[in-house]
Amino acid sequence: RMATSQPLQGKTTCKKIFWAVFPHACFIVSLVIYAFLGAVMFSHIESTRKVTVSEEYRTFLQKLMCLARRLPDNLTENEMFNHNISELFNTADPVWFINPKERWNFFGSLFFCCTVFTTVGYGNTYPVTRSGKYLCMLYALFGIPLMFLVLTDMGDILATVLSKSYNEFRKLQSKILASKLCSGSTCSKRNELKSRAQSKIVINEPLTIMEVLRSQSGVKPVKYRNVELFEMLIARENENTQPARNKSMERWSSCPELAREKTVSRVIENFDKIGKELEKLDVPIVLMVLVIFVYISCAAAILPNWEKNMDFQEAFYFCFITLTTIGFGDTKLEHPKFFLFFSLYIIIGMEIVFIAFKLGQDRLIVLYKKVISFCAEKNMPSKKIYPK
Repeated sequence: RMATSQPLQGKTTCKKIFWAVFPHACFIVSLVIYAFLGAVMFSHIESTRKVTVSEEYRTFLQKLMCLARRLPDNLTENEMFNHNISELFNTADPVWFINPKERWNFFGSLFFCCTVFTTVGYGNTYPVTRSGKYLCMLYALFGIPLMFLVLTDMGDILATVLSKSYNEFRKLQSKILASKLCSGSTCSKRNELKSRAQSKIVINEPLTIMEVLRSQSGVKPVKYRNVELFEMLIARENENTQPARNKSMERWSSCPELAREKTVSRVIENFDKIGKELEKLDVPIVLMVLVIFVYISCAAAILPNWEKNMDFQEAFYFCFITLTTIGFGDTKLEHPKFFLFFSLYIIIGMEIVFIAFKLGQDRLIVLYKKVISFCAEKNMPSKKIYPK
């Protein structure tokens, strides 16, 4: 029996772990599938578009040729030439200088989809065709809520890890301080007081019916008029003291549908608890700023290895603009498909920044409440005490 019970316990624990991880994995897998489907769709639409030479592009080339012919040797006139050429290039459309098949390959389209549903939007890649623009709006309409759902769900996990680690650090810190401040005599007195308090608590605990009957075993037997009542109470007490696992196992073995309903209800409860751990999180905002700084610094040290036009400061700025979903587009990537391998880094970083913004929002609300209450108390009319 012991040999057969151990594999059953192992299977039940595996099932519990699976159903506990299932909601989180479901969100992440659905986001990955959504990104891949969008990459296939946009690469098919935008890469196959016909490149036509417009009239604006022809006039742009003619003006450029005229400016190149008038290139003077004088320095002051060269400054005028630079001004004219900069104005001319400001009127140019970036689409004229882009090869659709190179820009809208699978990895380029996947990078574009990630910038859409993460709301980063660098601006260097955007749909040109009318159908691509319509599909981009529809894609963002469903992708942005899905991304926020993943951020909230993973944010709960990070909030739990941060709160538990911070609480453990505070407990360890309090123990170290208590051991330093507590001397031998005072500690012994405190331990004696604790033991006395515990002994008093044990004595004052109410006795059960079985303990009362056992304590009066040496006394002469007393004739109870209502013996059946005592037997019913003892039987009920024995039922309550029995472990609930045996009952549940008997029910599940006799009716397996109850077990399925129980696991389904647990999974539904996991879905309903999304976002509640973020509300409970209470860690210092300075700690979150330090975590963000270290997190971005790690990526800023790695990113210049394949982006040669970036140094540490430029990579730090780029990662900050990405994780905060600002996305100016002033810093361009030469190899965006390498940056896609950092997709997990981007998601976790956005969650950390999201948690920091949530904590900052809570602190601002508390500050506004204090300011409003202070102003209200100051403007309240003072109570005048009139003599009787």
